[in-house]
Amino acid sequence: MQSRVAIEKQFRLTRIALFVVWAILSAVVVAWSVSAAKQRALSDVMQKAGETLSVQTEILSGVLDKYRLLPPLLSRQSSIRALFVRDVDGNAQSVDARRTAEAISGMSAARDVAFFFPDGELLANARGSFADRAEGLPELIEVALQGRLGRAALSNSQGERTYAFSSGVRREGKFVGVVIVYVDFYRVEVAWALSARRIFVTDKTGTVFLANDPDWRLNPISQLHQPGDVDRFLINGRFEERIDLVRRLPVLEWDLHVLADPAPVAAARLNAAATASLAALLLGVIAFVVLRRNEEAVIRARSDRATALRLERVVRDRTRALSITNQSLSQEVEVRREAEDRLRKTQDELVQTAKLAALGQMSTALSHEYNQPLAAIRTYSDNALRFLDRGASSEVSGNLARINGLVDRMAELSRTLLSFSRKPGATIGPVPLGTVVDEALLLARPRARAAGIASITVGEAVSGLHVVGGRIRLGQVFVNLVNNAIDALSGQPDAQIGIDARREGDRVVVTVIDNGPGIEPELLPKVFEPFFTTKGVGDGIGIGLSIVDNIIRDFGGTITVSNRATGGACFTVNLKAAEPGDAQVAGETAPRSEGAEV
Repeated sequence: MQSRVAIEKQFRLTRIALFVVWAILSAVVVAWSVSAAKQRALSDVMQKAGETLSVQTEILSGVLDKYRLLPPLLSRQSSIRALFVRDVDGNAQSVDARRTAEAISGMSAARDVAFFFPDGELLANARGSFADRAEGLPELIEVALQGRLGRAALSNSQGERTYAFSSGVRREGKFVGVVIVYVDFYRVEVAWALSARRIFVTDKTGTVFLANDPDWRLNPISQLHQPGDVDRFLINGRFEERIDLVRRLPVLEWDLHVLADPAPVAAARLNAAATASLAALLLGVIAFVVLRRNEEAVIRARSDRATALRLERVVRDRTRALSITNQSLSQEVEVRREAEDRLRKTQDELVQTAKLAALGQMSTALSHEYNQPLAAIRTYSDNALRFLDRGASSEVSGNLARINGLVDRMAELSRTLLSFSRKPGATIGPVPLGTVVDEALLLARPRARAAGIASITVGEAVSGLHVVGGRIRLGQVFVNLVNNAIDALSGQPDAQIGIDARREGDRVVVTVIDNGPGIEPELLPKVFEPFFTTKGVGDGIGIGLSIVDNIIRDFGGTITVSNRATGGACFTVNLKAAEPGDAQVAGETAPRSEGAEV
């Protein structure tokens, strides 16, 4: 016991140390897994957002570069310079200029194309409100007058936005007008709207100039952004965390922003923490289970060694006792074998006794069967002597023929009795069912007539069927079943017994029915039990149906009993079918090799 306590204490300290090491390692692994997952997820988010930022920067720069080159090219064309001419009345060629502006705007897909005189007077424009209102015009004319490319981001109170490029028109070295191209950002913002990320542009004043969210346009970024350790932006009416990637456009003095959702980073951290925690927990449980099993194995080994020593002592003591017991058991085995042999012989004798008992029950009726033919023989022989005296030889022959018939009848009955009373052999084979039933009824009919049975009927199908069994024992089965029905019908008016059979596949089903009172339902399961009987004291010992059940089982069949709906009992015998060509000859006596009943 002290050894077991010491082992348990040692393993308890080991478990505590293992738990501490596991907790530290688990914390380190979980922290490292969360950090690594965060970096991977953040890198992935930043990479995808960076790709979006690069693509949109190129798109925006491409759109602006396209229209940036258009005003200088137009200002150098003679057809454009010819538009800035007034007639003697001071009127300009506004109609031609408008047509030219519309053509250029249509082909370039610009928002508007406008022509201005140096004093700011509008010569003509294609469409739009910026040229009509001359927004930002002084600065654009001033830069164009200096020979540089003018540019300006413009917006109005209706929320319209554009970017204008201007270039001066000179004729013979004289500054005669300005060509202004207004850029349309509608297609850019439509392309941005297809992105799941928030994309917007802020100018040098911090105002959102372009965005794929209409609510952000022309609003100060300060109202949409809450700076801190984590940037928060106004998304769908509430401030949410976003990662802000910014690309500077120095020529335009704009900042292009792409907002990335950090939710994948948080999800990656959570998944990594959960996975690492589960893995650490699983490893800890495995280590604990292994340690626990090791502890149990050590304790079991110690216990087994102690038990083995005790068992060795017990085995030595028991070996001596077993040697003595073995001798006595050998004697008991021999005695038991002799008892089994006696029991087997007793069972064989019991079957034979049951047959003889059936013959005893039928003895009175059989005596009557013999007395009648003997009396008739005596009468016919006396008459034959008288006829001889009278010389009536023909009458003598008739009487002798009748005497021969009666003698044959008595011989048949005697042969059947001898066959029934003989002990059977040990082999079973095909037998004709009709012959077996006829022999059984030959023995049972005298007792049936004595008991007042109205009729015993046999179905036509019985004579054409053959079964596997022993002729003597199968005859005993039907004698017992018919006698059982006779006992049940004793004293009943219009008593009838019926025997019928049918073939079902490789089986033959035989039924023995009567119209008696039947069997109590609670007694049906006990009918085939040994020494069970419903007869009075001295009328039977209750082994007949038990012997029938054993015989049928020995033939590979079954027997059941039930009550008929119209009244009376029904015994159903199920036997193996045999082919007619293999059946025994109907008139032969029972073979010596038939099976013996247990």
